[in-house]
Amino acid sequence: MDKQAKVLEFLKSWTKGVISIGNTFKREGNFQEEAEFFLNTHYAYSEREVLFKPTFTKDVIFRHSFNQAASYFVGGSISEDRGFAIRPWKKITLHEQPNLIIEGDVVIVMGALDFYHFESEESSMVAFTFVLKEFGDGFKIIVHHSSPVMDVNF
Repeated sequence: MDKQAKVLEFLKSWTKGVISIGNTFKREGNFQEEAEFFLNTHYAYSEREVLFKPTFTKDVIFRHSFNQAASYFVGGSISEDRGFAIRPWKKITLHEQPNLIIEGDVVIVMGALDFYHFESEESSMVAFTFVLKEFGDGFKIIVHHSSPVMDVNF
């Protein structure tokens, strides 16, 4: 499988992981354990430093540790965190084909995702940039920057 196909598989796995955390939360299962698995699978916190700027942050803009990232996805140590993954989302799709720059074992991917709210047909578009690095057979995120796409009139 070429790197572009691997990146698309990674993105699919990432979106499925976020949805799965929310579904486990709704079933009153161990969503925190699932979030830890998701983070260990998709983020390189156990291998190296990760730069993470989540989509919806204001007071604590960056998440420098595994525990801070977990707080963002499922709530926890940071008071503004409401649990991005436990909203929950029923579907997350790529808005369009992402843009890639491939440099050896590092891939920069930029695109947009549509997050569909569980109890409505409304969606929220989020623009993202991930820097992925290959560790063994798969990619993990070493840089994650995302922000909501909004209508802005200047």
